[in-house]
Amino acid sequence: MTTPLGWRKVFGVITPTINTVVQPEYDAMRPAGVVNHMEGIYVPDDPVANDADFDELVRRIDVALEDAAMRVMSCKPDHLILGISAESIWDSGDNPGEAVAKRIRAKCGSIGFTQASDALPAALRRYGVKKNIAIITPYFPIAEKPIQSFVKAIGYNLLRTKHLSCKGPVLIAHTTEDQLRSALHEVNGPDVEAIVQFGANLPMAKLAGEAERWLGKPVIAVNTATYWYALRDNKIDDKIQGFGRLLADF
Repeated sequence: MTTPLGWRKVFGVITPTINTVVQPEYDAMRPAGVVNHMEGIYVPDDPVANDADFDELVRRIDVALEDAAMRVMSCKPDHLILGISAESIWDSGDNPGEAVAKRIRAKCGSIGFTQASDALPAALRRYGVKKNIAIITPYFPIAEKPIQSFVKAIGYNLLRTKHLSCKGPVLIAHTTEDQLRSALHEVNGPDVEAIVQFGANLPMAKLAGEAERWLGKPVIAVNTATYWYALRDNKIDDKIQGFGRLLADF
């Protein structure tokens, strides 16, 4: 349902309450006439010290997903966006994101829905990346198995992963540019065609765009890819500068 401010589209964005990055990054990429309406998936800011703690964090997000989706539907959005990447691929098997999409549509009807598991492979294909990628996450090593499964399912090889093992969900957003630059250099190499960043609370959209210039290859931030995919899926083709070639050229 378009509005005077959202005369092109109103996006309902579902993201954890501890996430302070999705809203400012999406709004920075927002074309005129698009509204990003945020709804929180309640998650307490409990410390994360190990794999078990991180798995529990993902479980809490998963349990609260449908309630948040139903709340955001009250504004009658034109399209839904899942502003979290772990949920999209955690137990995905051979069909990444399919189970999450079915759950959302069971609650919200046939509304269009964008999530990382659709956006990231679409972004890689649009860049022309053929096979070998590296990944950066704020997660703990327990995430390696679902990420490996996701990468294999979408037809790529994962050569290297850097898990930053952030000590709490809110602290993910406190990751510095120096830490992210160091992680980029750690996973990069001549054998890597593209670097992908997971973790929607990791503030990397602008840095990824800058890194493309000094690394000479695609660096795909998950928030950039997800928002790009939602725009293009809704026939909004505005070219937006400052976030890399994905939004500027494609």
